[in-house]
Amino acid sequence: MSEHPIGIDFGGTGIKAAPVDLSAGDFAGDREKINTPRPATPDAVAEVFKTLVARFPDSQSAVGVTVPGVVHDGVVQSAANIDPAWIGTDADAVFTRALGREVHVVNDADAAGLAEVEYGAARGQRGLVIMTTLGTGIGSALIYDGVLVPNSELGHLEIDGHDAETRAANSVREEEGLSYEAWAERLTTYYRTVERLFSPQLFVVGGGVSKSSEKFLPLIDIKTPIVAAELRNKAGIIGAALVSSRMG
Repeated sequence: MSEHPIGIDFGGTGIKAAPVDLSAGDFAGDREKINTPRPATPDAVAEVFKTLVARFPDSQSAVGVTVPGVVHDGVVQSAANIDPAWIGTDADAVFTRALGREVHVVNDADAAGLAEVEYGAARGQRGLVIMTTLGTGIGSALIYDGVLVPNSELGHLEIDGHDAETRAANSVREEEGLSYEAWAERLTTYYRTVERLFSPQLFVVGGGVSKSSEKFLPLIDIKTPIVAAELRNKAGIIGAALVSSRMG
């Protein structure tokens, strides 16, 4: 039997899972994906998890799960892009019961941030690292000397009277047809605000758009070093598995 923990990345459109080799910081098998059910209630999602985990019969280890929301001690506190039934749900308990093994839930940006610090762009970096994911909204993770400060939600900072992600998320760039130059001006305003508040050692930028980082990262005018994430769409799964191993 494999001792590789399984990471599950639960998003608004798809649910992805893979066993993770924590010594290598990479998948230990093929990634599996199933579309997120509609409605994405806790029970409906738990059934998808059961199907996905059954595809890895050699793994009997703990499971880590990312959730696009605030998580306190396994209880989901917010649900921006998933069913509102999640709010107040003890997801750790629901999934542990459904899968018959220990399950730990973590905010999706926090999972990605942990993975980048352990294996990716911020590996070996001391002090405060801030991971931001630029997608439908702006997710964030604060990691200080390898320790996560969870649920930072820096995409919801109010800047110039606006919720930051309503001006600077990648979805806004696409909807408004912004050039990368124009978007970089908005990102500069955003990152300067975060920089002023937290004085990090490093910014790591993830999300799907990070694969085009050369088009906008050099245009962001801040003092703090800012780099693209290295693990790309693997980060959530790897980070979730990492959390499950640390909490098990």
